[in-house]
Amino acid sequence: MPISHTPQQAHIEITLDADGNFKGARIVQKEETVIPATEKSAGRTGKTPPPHPLCDKVQYCADDYPGYGGGKPSFFKEYEAQLGKWCESEFSHPKAKAVLAYIRKGCVVADLVKEKILHIDSDRKLLTRWTGENQAPDLFRLLTAKAGERDQGDAFIRWHVREANNPCTAVWEDPSLQEAWAKFDASTKQLMGICMVTGEDVALAVSHPKRIRHAGDGAKLISANDASGYTFRGRFTDDTGLQACGVGYEVTQKAHNALRWLIHRQAYRNEDQVIVTWAVSGKPVPDPFKDSLSLFLSSEETAQAATESVLHDTGDTGQAFALRLKKAISGYRAQLDPTEGIVVMGLDSATPGRMAITFYRELLGSEFLNRIQAWHEKHAWPQNFGKDSKFVGTPAPRDIAEAAFGRRLDDKLRKTTVERLLPCIVDGRPLPRDLVESVVRRTYNRVGLEHWEWEKNLGISCALFKGFFNKREYQMTLETDRTSRDYLYGRLLAIAEHIEGRGLYVGGETRDTSAAKLMQRFADRPASTWRTIELALTPSKSRLRAKRPGFLYEMEKLHDEVVSSFAEEDFLDDRKLSGEFLLGYHCQRQALNPPKADTAASAEKTPAE
Repeated sequence: MPISHTPQQAHIEITLDADGNFKGARIVQKEETVIPATEKSAGRTGKTPPPHPLCDKVQYCADDYPGYGGGKPSFFKEYEAQLGKWCESEFSHPKAKAVLAYIRKGCVVADLVKEKILHIDSDRKLLTRWTGENQAPDLFRLLTAKAGERDQGDAFIRWHVREANNPCTAVWEDPSLQEAWAKFDASTKQLMGICMVTGEDVALAVSHPKRIRHAGDGAKLISANDASGYTFRGRFTDDTGLQACGVGYEVTQKAHNALRWLIHRQAYRNEDQVIVTWAVSGKPVPDPFKDSLSLFLSSEETAQAATESVLHDTGDTGQAFALRLKKAISGYRAQLDPTEGIVVMGLDSATPGRMAITFYRELLGSEFLNRIQAWHEKHAWPQNFGKDSKFVGTPAPRDIAEAAFGRRLDDKLRKTTVERLLPCIVDGRPLPRDLVESVVRRTYNRVGLEHWEWEKNLGISCALFKGFFNKREYQMTLETDRTSRDYLYGRLLAIAEHIEGRGLYVGGETRDTSAAKLMQRFADRPASTWRTIELALTPSKSRLRAKRPGFLYEMEKLHDEVVSSFAEEDFLDDRKLSGEFLLGYHCQRQALNPPKADTAASAEKTPAE
């Protein structure tokens, strides 16, 4: 974005000719528009907000707004005076002169009413409520309602000016106009001082930009307007903040514009919370808020190769995942120097006018990539996010928050959870234990979740538990030599579910298995609940003994192997199970139901093969 400009959402677009004659108008759907702005108008607030120099609201641009019963004060005189000064200066522009000529005719509202852009009642007053039988006009749906009413004076106008030798008619896209305004604005600066960023004697900024995260954002990173509280007394002599922090006008414009661009391009967003990661050189970096699948697909691998390797891998998932992750990170290492500067910054605002930097880290490129790689390695596990989204890897922080507190968690809790996970990713800190336990507890409650949600939670809980107890070196495949009580009980539950599930299928029944219905109770009291589950297998075993004797023999053999692996005191121990139980359950279930081979690859083979 050029200096001395600000983004704004426009509602109305008016077209003029080079002499300032009205040619037409139309509604635009809140399109973000880069408009010329003064230092004060870019951050305007209060009861008498200063006008923008060219594009602005109806209450600023229309001299006839009060005559049509406008409910807000008119700032046309201030708007006209400022635009006039620009047009009379050596930095004037033909498009600005055309707009000035048109608004001085005093017929902006009248023209918009004729074009059926603005709407009036029988007394020729602007409507604040739509009472017609037909659907409300587009403008009424775009404007924000206050106490059930919409003031059409809030509609923001941008201009098209048709010039004979200039194919660019949009004033917000004309580089020559942007340059002309920037030069004029710079010529009006009077406050000079030392910029604490550059150390040079330059024009200082009195008001710093807002609209950093989006076009409607009113919060500022740097602000000072304490003329009423006087908390500056005893430290400074005035309320401007310049004695505390003098920043050059051009410097603050460039810095805020760069931050605005980065946020728009590559930031993680959650309502007002924004976290953006970038390399100082501008080179691509992995997004720490994506899951492993997104990391693979954004690396040097082609989309086809990544899809085949991530979604259809039936071999050693742990080794295959490690190779894919190493390849993806190597793609970034090839572009980033080890000493490259990487910045991770979080922004949030507790009030509409004040923004804070909630998280800030500067890392070397090698250090950042090592921590991203470690995060994905430690918490890698087979994930099931739906029919077309099954992959081996680490879930995204947003998915972890939903797994811990449900899909309907409020924005505040989601923001807090993501902030707690951020140091785990960027700084390599261990996961909060309460967060891991919360995800595990919700996964136990299988009957309280929809099937797809429970499948998703199961993969996430296993990933978090594996990463939290990384020293135990859990594998993503079944470990037949792991004889811990919780792991074996998880295997037992998966075997019981498999037997009963096959029995129900053979009998043509579709109800849930006893193992699925009693998972919560089994996790709390495994020894006593296992007796109930084992007795519930009797009808299915009888059915399988008649129709699938070979299958039943193998399952009973596997069941006996698992039971014999228990220490005697462990099998009778009725204490609550830990999240390790889910690892054993998931691995055993995966071994009993191996993923199908890629059908497309099978079809390519000849009969001889």
